[in-house]
Amino acid sequence: MKQLIFDHIKNLGGWTTNRKLVVFSVDDYGSVRLHSNQALSSLTAAGISPQKRFDKLDCLENRRDLEGLYSTLRSAKDRNNKSAVFTPYALPCNINFDATLDSYSKSYVSETTVETFHNLAATEEEYKGAWECWQQGIQEGLMAPEFHGREHFNLDIFNELLDSQDTHLLLALKNRSYITLPSHSKFPFGWTAAYANRGAEEIARFSDIILDGIKKFEEVYQKKPSVFTPPAQQFPVALDQEVLNWPITAMDRPFVSKRELEGRSKKYFFKQKKLDNGLVHMVRNVVFEPNMNPSFNAVDFAMKQIEVAFRLNKPANISSHRVNFSGHISQENRKLGLNALKQLLKKITARWPEVEFISAGDLAKMIVSENE
Repeated sequence: MKQLIFDHIKNLGGWTTNRKLVVFSVDDYGSVRLHSNQALSSLTAAGISPQKRFDKLDCLENRRDLEGLYSTLRSAKDRNNKSAVFTPYALPCNINFDATLDSYSKSYVSETTVETFHNLAATEEEYKGAWECWQQGIQEGLMAPEFHGREHFNLDIFNELLDSQDTHLLLALKNRSYITLPSHSKFPFGWTAAYANRGAEEIARFSDIILDGIKKFEEVYQKKPSVFTPPAQQFPVALDQEVLNWPITAMDRPFVSKRELEGRSKKYFFKQKKLDNGLVHMVRNVVFEPNMNPSFNAVDFAMKQIEVAFRLNKPANISSHRVNFSGHISQENRKLGLNALKQLLKKITARWPEVEFISAGDLAKMIVSENE
């Protein structure tokens, strides 16, 4: 009953539509987490014991991941005979592991996601043709990437650990991976939260990092982003006005978020609507995480949330993560995730034949146009 009440509350207020619109907002594409099973074994043997699903299963998407995903998305057609579409919230930069380890300045050296794919393709069979497969998905309309930040980790934490030559970090880098480390526990916020901070000095650097990230996103994915969701949904209140100067239309926000302002934590509630300043807030109102708890029926859970959204004349903005469909570490994980996705798509189209599959960018345009 509590879940049902919450599902209704998060859909109250904001933009409405009589159309049955479905968006899949899926985070973390383009970023490196674990390199391989061998890297996982090496890190575990050294005492870096992965606890979270992201540290155990999440890898840069390979060719088979993408081919399996596309086949699943094509299996469902909406009222316009259009396949389902993913909005991968993607990143354009990764760690250049060799250059960072060799750096005399002991600082982070990046490479573009295209370079990451090409480097992996030179040595690993499953990455041969993976970047070309990514581009195919964009051209076919199955993938409509949006901006998830320049990189999916906090640079201040990373550089502090690198500067001190932290043994766990160096071991992770030698294994071409960056996962949760024991040394991360001494910091007041999560290491994946790229824009979490300890004060104004750190915040001052974020705007330049984000603008550089948007530029690199255009270079990598050959499109301008229109929607931005911050890594780990952490974003300084002090930068809210800065967003208006960036070339994006919408911010993807959680329904409720704890945010720091002048050293105090405060809960913020977001509604899906166009603000007076012209920026659109988009709110995910459906959760679909099939590998979070294999004994839990993620498909039925998502369907109940979609039902509530449509009842209240809201689009169903489905939140998920790449790790649910990642098979480089575990092919069984990919199979589980794609099977669940196929079931969900089948149930959606059977229950609502009038459904329309759209991207997050499409939804942002609709909200803007209907408020002009």
